[in-house]
Amino acid sequence: MSLPNVSAATDSAGATTTGARLVVDALLTHGVERVFCVPGESFLAILDSLHDETSSIQTIVCRHEAAAANMAEAVGKLTGRPGVALVTRGPGATHASIGVHTAFQDSTPMILLIGQCAREHLDREAFQEIDYRRMFGQMAKWVAQIDDARRIPEYLSHAFHIATSGRPGPVVLSLPEDVLSDACPVVPGAPKYQRVAASPSKAQIEQLRALLEGAERPMVIAGGSGWTPQACADFRRFIEAWQLPVGLAFRYQDTLDNEHPNYAGDGGLGINPALAARIRDADLLLAIGPRLGEATTNGYTLLDIPKTKQTLVHIHQGVEELGRVYAADLPIVSGMPELAALLAELTPSSAPRWAGSAQAAHAAYLDWRKPRTIPGDVQMGEIMQQLRAHLPDDAILTNGAGNYATWLHRHFPYRHFRSQLAPTSGAMGYGVPAAIAAKSMYRDRAVVALAGDGCFMMAAPELATAMQYDLHVIFIVVNNSHFGTIRMHQERHYPNRVHGTGLTNPDFAAFARSFGAHGELVERTEDFLPALERAQAAKRPALIEIRMPQEASTPGATLEQIREQGRKMRGEA
Repeated sequence: MSLPNVSAATDSAGATTTGARLVVDALLTHGVERVFCVPGESFLAILDSLHDETSSIQTIVCRHEAAAANMAEAVGKLTGRPGVALVTRGPGATHASIGVHTAFQDSTPMILLIGQCAREHLDREAFQEIDYRRMFGQMAKWVAQIDDARRIPEYLSHAFHIATSGRPGPVVLSLPEDVLSDACPVVPGAPKYQRVAASPSKAQIEQLRALLEGAERPMVIAGGSGWTPQACADFRRFIEAWQLPVGLAFRYQDTLDNEHPNYAGDGGLGINPALAARIRDADLLLAIGPRLGEATTNGYTLLDIPKTKQTLVHIHQGVEELGRVYAADLPIVSGMPELAALLAELTPSSAPRWAGSAQAAHAAYLDWRKPRTIPGDVQMGEIMQQLRAHLPDDAILTNGAGNYATWLHRHFPYRHFRSQLAPTSGAMGYGVPAAIAAKSMYRDRAVVALAGDGCFMMAAPELATAMQYDLHVIFIVVNNSHFGTIRMHQERHYPNRVHGTGLTNPDFAAFARSFGAHGELVERTEDFLPALERAQAAKRPALIEIRMPQEASTPGATLEQIREQGRKMRGEA
């Protein structure tokens, strides 16, 4: 595997360059401010070109490609602009695939650049060779390989347009190492990408008005990707004018201030039964932005398939999503800013017949989020309340997947747009790298990652990344020494037959200190706030380990109660 001289070859007229330089020039053109990577020999030429642009593009080196891809996905979630990850071929690409899958299911703009084998070695099962078109074909919006350096500006322009237009999502580009390192003619770059989005027609907006004015029990489910601060403000004007109760889609709780009097709670795993009943009993359901996927519809149980009993208005950025599961009475293809601007101008001709329903829905939500007592000396509901009271409204909270996250979703009210980073794909190991990416962008905002012991250990090496770049994230690790969600399902379906779900863990606080981070251990509710204050005062990355008994499974049920459910399901006494 020879590595050619990657310095740009230039003559007196400056007529030649390298493919790697064209890649970096394209990243600059399209406004990329940071890339996340694990270095690999197949893209050393790009690293060399990035060396000349450190004032414009920050290169954040991670300890695992899954973390690099998750960080890029988190940037896409936070900004609506594609996050960029750069990984090597074979193992690097397969490790990074988790971030691509999350970006696809979460409709997040992202670009994964993969260093590939030299062209002359392809199709021989060369060292670490993979056909990425086949590998990523079903989990990316577009997958391509650039075999001609002169077309790099064209491919990168197309990648940014594809990632951000319609339903956003990931794009994967394979870059053979010889394409990156060999000299090539200078070619003109493309202009900066522009987001392309549809907008509702006047007739569709008037039809929506007619449906609202004829309704008696309307309900809104909002969320999904593609929102902006202005779109959220316009949406708020709309729901206030029409006095509409609003539920937010799974892990998009930051689309509306949770203290807003129209907020009814979040749909998804562990949904408030009162909110589920309100959705089922609605005569008009406005789904504004979400896919209406499995989590948001509580396993496809909230709505009948394919025709809902509610009159359904489904508004989504991607035409391919409309009618995919639910046949809407009024399907509308639109970007969220385009839609919300029109909704803000839509006012009722008279007082709505359902006046007061939003306040009732909000009251039910406030009751739902009150902490319930769980077994042990640590009351997670109370800790979430303390966290909310002690953090600024614009603090960013991240999490991966696991039962521990249900306390955050249920008891922590989100107050600020894009203050929640969590995977709707249900991917473990997401919260730690997402928090690091968020802090790299917003150093003046508080960033807290909540992780279970299993979830944290999937990304634990990234503590080194936080230390290397002086990113003062606070990591809260909920340690109950097992895979809590899987144990819950195991007890429900196979009560008292525990196997394969236990964990042996380190002393997490000591583990953090071994990296040079601040470490704390909390075993009682009253110890949490002092530990949090010390973590904030440490002025470096910090970790707080919270030890909980395994019996405290979820906010609403203990393991014994779940076992009893399992026994009843199996017809056991």
